[in-house]
Amino acid sequence: MAAMLVLCTLAACTENNTTDTVTLEQARAEHESGKVVLIDIREKPEHLTGVAQGAVLLPMSELAQKQSQIPKDSTQPVLLICNTQNRSKATFDMLKQQGYKNVRYVEGGMSQWAAKGWPLVAPR
Repeated sequence: MAAMLVLCTLAACTENNTTDTVTLEQARAEHESGKVVLIDIREKPEHLTGVAQGAVLLPMSELAQKQSQIPKDSTQPVLLICNTQNRSKATFDMLKQQGYKNVRYVEGGMSQWAAKGWPLVAPR
């Protein structure tokens, strides 16, 4: 019985990681290849520290007014990123409840992106 519980727990974790989240490395590769829309939901003052080139800047505080900027089309993959993944997870949960199908959030966030020394550009 204990083994069954462990297997079920591992399966649930694996399923969550493959459908809801993407690693920072995967996010960068998918973004740089043009396969996804990367949406940075950090607030404007946070964007001043640098953003991933080509990311859509959509502060979480403006989400209600600008949600139409997030592709709902299930053929267009969307990645949400914030500073540490807390806000992107909350936004992911909200969008999934509203019927968004092809959306995931990035594990680690922009704080880890910067810590890795990956390229950042000034926001536009």
